[in-house]
Amino acid sequence: MLKITNAEFITSAAKKEQFIKSDKPIIAVCGKSNVGKSSFINMLANRKKLAKVSKEPGRTRLVNYFDFGEFILADLPGYGFARVSKAEKLKWAKLLDDFFADKESIAHVFSLADIRHDPTADDRQMVEYLYYHVVPFTVIATKADKLSRAQADKGITNIAAVYKCGKGNVIAASAETRQGLEQVLEKIEGILRHGEEDES
Repeated sequence: MLKITNAEFITSAAKKEQFIKSDKPIIAVCGKSNVGKSSFINMLANRKKLAKVSKEPGRTRLVNYFDFGEFILADLPGYGFARVSKAEKLKWAKLLDDFFADKESIAHVFSLADIRHDPTADDRQMVEYLYYHVVPFTVIATKADKLSRAQADKGITNIAAVYKCGKGNVIAASAETRQGLEQVLEKIEGILRHGEEDES
């Protein structure tokens, strides 16, 4: 099993000229504001404050890069936050567009969705975007601790149906209970292995 022992913040990028180029695989994390991206990253890193968790949604306005040892993790700006100006939203959209334009350097995307609710129009647009650009992704259904096992299973079925992907491509996760962490680490292990096979 992949062990992450020393994840570190590297830098933030506000425009494409600042994006990191790396020999290591880059795995991106995306999701709407307040879906639990920072908590998910902290769970993955086994650190409480690697990514700053904010009670105020819409705080991540940059691409934040973290070194996770065997791979680089890119935390993308949260989308779908109502209380920002149209100009700010366009700026975020351009940043995401520029990031995914270099899709050859993106090994995988973890797309986060709240397990308790139907994916929003913004969520669906993001996943359609990943399909369109043929970027491999896995859905992380966050906040699974808030539901019973039966409700969580229903939530996974629902998300898979909306996104037109298999239930196996949706991982129920909770930063509170660390549910789903092993599955996510196994997934990352597979991504890294696949990258090595591509190089050989």
